[in-house]
Amino acid sequence: MGIDLPDHLLHVLQGGLNLRQEGYRGRFAPTPSGPLHLGNLRTALLSWLRARLENGQWLLRIDDLDTLRIRPGSIESLLQDLRWLGLSWDGPFFLQSSRRGLYSSFLSVMRRQGYLYPCRCSRRQLDGVRIYPGTCRFLNQDWGLRDARLPAWRLRVVEPFSTSVGDVILRRADGVIGYHMATAMDELALGITEVVRGQDLASVCAAQRAVITCVGMASPHYGHVPLLCDSSGRKLSKRNHASGLDPLRDQGEASEQVVGTLAASLGLVPPGSSLSALELLEELRMRQDLLTSLIADADSSGKLRDLSQKIPPK
Repeated sequence: MGIDLPDHLLHVLQGGLNLRQEGYRGRFAPTPSGPLHLGNLRTALLSWLRARLENGQWLLRIDDLDTLRIRPGSIESLLQDLRWLGLSWDGPFFLQSSRRGLYSSFLSVMRRQGYLYPCRCSRRQLDGVRIYPGTCRFLNQDWGLRDARLPAWRLRVVEPFSTSVGDVILRRADGVIGYHMATAMDELALGITEVVRGQDLASVCAAQRAVITCVGMASPHYGHVPLLCDSSGRKLSKRNHASGLDPLRDQGEASEQVVGTLAASLGLVPPGSSLSALELLEELRMRQDLLTSLIADADSSGKLRDLSQKIPPK
């Protein structure tokens, strides 16, 4: 038997289903841990183009649950960058931090009905472990403090997920709602029909599908696009201090030049093109196959074809 949800949570899921039935709904979900780099922005552009070519909605969700990673001013910065590039979103943007009550309600039901168990394995114990071996799965259900530390909450996954991802953490030991839990619930509640994101996130599909399966729902379609890499082949990342739009704006580049450069790096337009996001959208209306060819599906293990791209020479 599946999970038995109370009426108010069923209402949330039904609302998401109703939104899905209205048509395409995509989203972009950055973490405000610093300025968006060009790889983030290229992914946002592709996600936006996909939604607009489908005459659908494009939502903006800010993944701000992990407060230790948040950098002051990052939300305002990413909003400004998206607007400058002409990537308009539909409706107000969503903060995950304002939705903690929703995630906690689902978690409480899962825990009461035995879908979760406490896990006290440390990161050191699991170093190098790709699939959680179920160390704490059959131990006593001790949810309280031990050595001044609370346990993480893990989901008892079922096949085929037990062999592809293992039991997933839905609530961390420090009390922060797990990434997979919040993301999966938002895809359902917001009625997302397709997720277009970087290929480095293909490996998380199985974990998020496992959560969605637990509540008896169907997953959105997951599509993954090429990563933008530096000249050495290393993907751009905030951790490596990859640059964003500010240096380009300081050099006097217009938004049309940046859009053209990002699109040309994927072969959507010729090198040296300068055009707005709306002009690019119109260019692709008769050549949608160009965009479709860049969006790869992940198999059950998270593998997909190599789509890595390097920053083109200027």
